[in-house]
Amino acid sequence: MNRAVRRARTPLTVASVAVAVSLTLTGCATQGSGDAGDSGVSIVATTTQVADFTRELVGDTAEVTQLVQPDQSAHAFDPSAKQLLALSQADALVVNGAGLESWLDDTIAASGFDGELIVASDGIELAGEAHDHADGAAAGDESPAADDHESGDPHVWTDPANAMTMVQNIAIGLEGVDGVDAEVVSSNETAYLGRLEALDAWIRENIDAVPADERLLVSNHDAFTYFTAAYGITFVGSIIPSFDDNAEPSAAEIDALVSAIRETGVKAVFSEASLSPRAAETIAKEAGVAVYSGDDALYADSLGPAGSDGATYLGSQVHNVRRILESWGATPTELPATLQ
Repeated sequence: MNRAVRRARTPLTVASVAVAVSLTLTGCATQGSGDAGDSGVSIVATTTQVADFTRELVGDTAEVTQLVQPDQSAHAFDPSAKQLLALSQADALVVNGAGLESWLDDTIAASGFDGELIVASDGIELAGEAHDHADGAAAGDESPAADDHESGDPHVWTDPANAMTMVQNIAIGLEGVDGVDAEVVSSNETAYLGRLEALDAWIRENIDAVPADERLLVSNHDAFTYFTAAYGITFVGSIIPSFDDNAEPSAAEIDALVSAIRETGVKAVFSEASLSPRAAETIAKEAGVAVYSGDDALYADSLGPAGSDGATYLGSQVHNVRRILESWGATPTELPATLQ
């Protein structure tokens, strides 16, 4: 199975964490398998989104350990010794794939994981290169930190149709893991896919009500390719013109984005919950438009903490669409009962 991941951590980092895990495993050798063994099947999920999908599928029948935490970048991540220990004991590992977890190969090697690998993005066609700022960047003018995702945009979950495929892939993978209750997974899959279908219909109903030439979006980094394509939104540009939220825009790219905002009539710039809002606030001020940051920021690479609008995938999508509609001057309709 293709993981579509690349190594990005230094040997020193991996070696240091591997030593820590080795010492931890030695210390636990006489203590049994710990909590994972007590609760039955142990599953590790890399990102907040695939962890949420996995929990929806298994319910309380299996333990799910999440590596990337709320409001944390999925691109740059270093696992703790405790997380590597959990992975070393896991029956299954659920990953986004598509090149998102550039740290995954090293993490698997450091932990010694040898369970079932489930790639949620399998079968999803990836979009190509990161967007330019409304085609405004000068030819040959590249950011100092070029995009790192050679295979395409890994943010496949931003389109609920892709999220459905991811859920189906995870369900198929989980049903092949010893000890997983396949009937529970199948039943939960059917119910959750129904909620995703309701989400997609609600989003489409509301966005279709806005004139096409007013559906404009500027985000913090290039993470909404699939979302904008699915719902006919014009992506004017991003502050970070890269699929990787750790990249840095050049001065020319920032100037091009400000010009594109003014020329296209964009009304707002969106920060993201897992990123500093400073650049978005600066660019919005320079362009003379509103900025959505803080509690109004979009959920992109990561879901939010418990109690926030973005604590779940469904909640994050509803939050994002409501804020985007608001920036267009549109009022969203009431959510269907299955999403409330």
